[in-house]
Amino acid sequence: MKQQIKSSLILLLTATIWGVAFVAQSVGMEYIGPFTFNAIRCVLGGLVLIPVILVLKKKKETGAENQEKEDKKTLWAGGIACGVILCIASNLQQFGIMEASVGKSGFFTALYIVMIPVIGIFIGKRPGIKLWFCVALAVVGMYLLCMKDGSFTIERADIMLLLCALAFSFHILVVDYFSPRVDGVKMSCIQFFVCGVLSAVGMLFTETPDISNIQAAWLPLLYAGLLSCGVGYTLQIVGQKGINPVIASLIMSLESVISALAGWVILGQVLSPKEILGCILMFVAIIITQIPIGNKKTD
Repeated sequence: MKQQIKSSLILLLTATIWGVAFVAQSVGMEYIGPFTFNAIRCVLGGLVLIPVILVLKKKKETGAENQEKEDKKTLWAGGIACGVILCIASNLQQFGIMEASVGKSGFFTALYIVMIPVIGIFIGKRPGIKLWFCVALAVVGMYLLCMKDGSFTIERADIMLLLCALAFSFHILVVDYFSPRVDGVKMSCIQFFVCGVLSAVGMLFTETPDISNIQAAWLPLLYAGLLSCGVGYTLQIVGQKGINPVIASLIMSLESVISALAGWVILGQVLSPKEILGCILMFVAIIITQIPIGNKKTD
């Protein structure tokens, strides 16, 4: 139970960092293209983790070498798999943010909380009734928070954001598989460089990056690179150890609530009563996931 609370708090911090990152991503897109933005932010995220890895390596005791060799294979497999999926998800998100409203972007991206339990059924992870209830409650909360009107039409941006949510679902499940087996910081570092290189390829073929525009976007890039990538995704990998991926996805979906609050505080966007109710429902869903019911271990 202590481990679950600790993991939940780490993931809550992750959601906070990512929620504020929505503002940084939105502002950054005024200066540079999606591939350029993601290439730079991911390389920054990878670079900031190198000294962390070196410090942790010095503190580590010299363990069995055979175990280390086995871990290296698993580490690289996990890092590359996470990096490829992260590249797909983050670039779909950036393209979606360019065309869709912030509300729609938040709603569609956070739909991974619905997709995780559905995908989990096919890989033998069956969530309990409590978790399904929390998923439903969180979706209603996100709808109230993010949708400005009762109806919406499916546009190209919506499809990209829906695919982005699906990609993030697989990312969470892949992290869930690898995080107990390897060093989380090292895997995070590898995934950023993989994502950064792949995004740079897209940048070279589809965009014409300009140094002056990159310099103009330095603050959003620094936040997205150092905090959202370097700190946020590493905290995700560390926080997902010893916690059900459905609960993890629910906690991380709070980024949509925090992004709305960040928009209110930083950009002066006022929250309506409906949006405030959405925030409350989201928080209630997260709290219920942490309340043990009976002696059953459904989470």
